[in-house]
Amino acid sequence: MASNLNSKDYYQILGVPRGADDAALRKAYKKLAVKWHPDKNPGDEEATKNFQKISEAYATLSDEKKRKIYDQYGIDGVNQAEQMGDDMPTGGGGGGMPFGFRPGGGHSRAGGMSQEDAQAFFSHFFGGGDPFGSFGGGMGGPGSMHFSMGGNPGMRSSQRMQADPFQSMFGGMGGMPGGMGGMSGGMGGMPSGFGGGGFGGMPQQPREKRYDAIPAGTIVSLKGLVSRPEKNGDRGKVEQYDASSGRYIVVLEDTDETMKVKPSNLLQHVHVKLYGLESKPEWNGQKATIIAWDANKERYNVYVMGLSKAMGLKPSNVVLEDGTVGMITGLQSKPELNGKFGTIKNFNSDSGRYDVQLSADKILRLKLENIHV
Repeated sequence: MASNLNSKDYYQILGVPRGADDAALRKAYKKLAVKWHPDKNPGDEEATKNFQKISEAYATLSDEKKRKIYDQYGIDGVNQAEQMGDDMPTGGGGGGMPFGFRPGGGHSRAGGMSQEDAQAFFSHFFGGGDPFGSFGGGMGGPGSMHFSMGGNPGMRSSQRMQADPFQSMFGGMGGMPGGMGGMSGGMGGMPSGFGGGGFGGMPQQPREKRYDAIPAGTIVSLKGLVSRPEKNGDRGKVEQYDASSGRYIVVLEDTDETMKVKPSNLLQHVHVKLYGLESKPEWNGQKATIIAWDANKERYNVYVMGLSKAMGLKPSNVVLEDGTVGMITGLQSKPELNGKFGTIKNFNSDSGRYDVQLSADKILRLKLENIHV
């Protein structure tokens, strides 16, 4: 059941049946909230509105009392219960958020949950996880949060995040690179080729080492798809690179669906370190996760766990993690290499440049701004 963000029905917004259990609600919210998060969609007002709708829907349906009233009377019934406060005529243990916001009310410009409250709810839900850069991480659940729809007007949403919420995915199967906890890329502890020795113990031909292909297990988001625009923003994990077509096979989040996509249709959610910040030198060295690329400003949007905030940074102010595969860009001395991909071997802090390996016998030394993901 696909999410319908044009609907006013909370179940349709989340894309779940009316009988969905708590686990299904959490799964739907997690996937949609990450997809439409404002920091992942810089400058997109529609994404922000969708994020608020999704948060409001889940905040209501995850609360036992609110859900019972909503199922029977709809949004108007929940609003009436809000006005009655503790005298509301419904029993049960409300495990979600107490009635601190009014779903259909006019307490925010969007007519529902404010962006600030949606962000605070998101941060609490993911707890100490990082939903943008790995498959797994904590889902604290709504707990006992109170929302007053107004939020703190002096605080930006990204400043209210309490832990890096950009790396959890695939239902908490975290712990290993690529996110399949305890597995090394395939099922049951086997690498992605179904066992190191192949079927029946038969040896496999060793694959030629590639330096221009994003490693299997890398968390990515889809972007710029024309034939299937509804998939833009969806996340997945790189399964393998198909050299014959020049495309990646990506397994989509929480599904068995795979897609073949061009490199230009992928954004990697890789780790970086802040570097060369003169106005805030104490931030240099902080670890962050890339969550978006703002083409208009030519900056990465990154989430810095240690600072509990998101920020926009120039490529010259982030150092990509060793092993990251990036695209060469803006190279004037050898323009024929622009558009080619290579693997970052290391960063030389003395020269402020990467060593980027293009092949077994070819390594380039490039400035930070000359390689993008």
